[in-house]
Amino acid sequence: MTRSAKREALLEVAERLFYEHGFQGVGLKQIISEANVATMTLYNHFHSKDHLVEEVLKQRQERYWSYLDYYVEKDSDSPFILAVEAHGIWLKEVSDNGCMFLRAIESYAGEDNQIASIARSHKAKLLQYFQELAQRKGLHNERDLAYQFTLLLEGATSMTTLFGADQATEYSIAMARTLVQ
Repeated sequence: MTRSAKREALLEVAERLFYEHGFQGVGLKQIISEANVATMTLYNHFHSKDHLVEEVLKQRQERYWSYLDYYVEKDSDSPFILAVEAHGIWLKEVSDNGCMFLRAIESYAGEDNQIASIARSHKAKLLQYFQELAQRKGLHNERDLAYQFTLLLEGATSMTTLFGADQATEYSIAMARTLVQ
């Protein structure tokens, strides 16, 4: 396994474990063991657990935005609906047990690190994303739409844990259609 392959393995295992068990519920020994790397390999790539958490969040954020952009770029006529549909697919395939970014904000609030800041910036970017979509469509209520669609996606994420990604997505798409009419 190459150096970068080991780093990617660590990030993949850490993300899965943090998502399944929480940031505080997973130790570095477990990550090292499941990634099948030496302890020094972890420390060669990440100088602390906080640094590993930061990198996991950055990678997850990057994947989320690539995912959303991929679906929204398919059709410029209904970018809001496509964004909601893409978010629903993300929930079903990647994030069916709540929001890792909100968990990070809760777990690391008030601590002296970049973790909560990274997570908050992800949420702020969601607002900005919808505001820019509205501007591109020439809509004048872009700020209101940005907040409404952000709340819609956040609600769908929360409700996925109660009644599943398919139903949460179905309801959120119906609501999105109402908002853009």
